Amino acid sequence: MDTAATNSILTSENVTRKIRRMAFEIAERNADCDSLIIAGIAGNGVIVAEAIIKELEGILICPIEFIIVAIDKSNPLQISTDRQINYDNKTVILVDDVANSGRILLYALKSFLEHQPKSIQTLVLVERSHKLFPVRTDYVGLSIATTLQEHIAVQTVDGKITGAWLH
Repeated sequence: MDTAATNSILTSENVTRKIRRMAFEIAERNADCDSLIIAGIAGNGVIVAEAIIKELEGILICPIEFIIVAIDKSNPLQISTDRQINYDNKTVILVDDVANSGRILLYALKSFLEHQPKSIQTLVLVERSHKLFPVRTDYVGLSIATTLQEHIAVQTVDGKITGAWLH
């Protein structure tokens, strides 16, 4: 990554703190849940989801299931999950690394709308303030105002988030 054209917005240590805080928020909001499904969007969303699950396992007593949601970004109506499970009467938390316009989160919700989940919640590590689609993010690590020309990149190494940059 060209550091001359980027600005660090999250360090590895910041990410760890934000993941922990969001896990506590999830545990507080879902203290009475019978079952929780964490659905990571393929790519960095999976890495964020795995970090959230690791934190939740120490603080939430309900069973946690993990699935991966794959979306064809050129044709977002093409959505698949890595396995079929019953979502009925379960809380689903859809996880991604960055919410830019809300488009990917909105299309990813389609997988769950054919069922009757108890609730669907969303979580992102970084949220931009340029929503084009009506998706409200329930858990946010960092909310940042950017220009439309700027981009946010979350960098990972060996399955761990090492930081996020604005460029």
